[in-house]
Amino acid sequence: MKVHVANHPLISHKLTVLRDERTDSPTFRHLVEELVTLLAYEATREVHTETVSIKTPVTATKGLKLAKPTPVVVPILRAGLGMLEGMTRLVPTAEVGFLGMVRDEVTLEASTYANRLPDDLAGRQCFVLDPMLATGGTLIAAVHFLAERGATDITIICILAAPEGIAALEKAFAEIALPITLVTGALDEKLNEHGYIVPGLGDAGDRLYGVV
Repeated sequence: MKVHVANHPLISHKLTVLRDERTDSPTFRHLVEELVTLLAYEATREVHTETVSIKTPVTATKGLKLAKPTPVVVPILRAGLGMLEGMTRLVPTAEVGFLGMVRDEVTLEASTYANRLPDDLAGRQCFVLDPMLATGGTLIAAVHFLAERGATDITIICILAAPEGIAALEKAFAEIALPITLVTGALDEKLNEHGYIVPGLGDAGDRLYGVV
């Protein structure tokens, strides 16, 4: 598994504001969108393209466009929805699928409760959006779900990641020939006894949408 921590002053600045407990939900949502656009720029460096011929006002030339089939963006409900706008702003032609997953607060195990994805993902580049890679349970389940539908090129975009989550992902797919890339804004210190990232930013879903 490839791991890329996007080291950029603007990302660090926006993350600092996100972490601050005084940041309200509207500001939090706006910053998440901006952060994801920056992270998506890094995550799409190897997006599939094809050469095309065009004519500028000056002369004929060649350029690149996204190859078909277009990428599939998969936000993990509910918190991943807050990342969708930032991703599609950069890749507006991508198709969007949805995967609903919930983590048991006692066992920390993830289960799937909804999906809106193509049955066949063979040959599609999949970009999975989930704000936090904590224990890794949710993303491990999500990657398995995509792989069962034929996905062979998966990039995960997270705002924050914990070392334990990365280790869990690497262990889960160590013996499977499945290319996985993780792009994150920061690698934090650890998980606490409740499975939350430290220093982290709290519950991303609650901070995006409030407690319901």
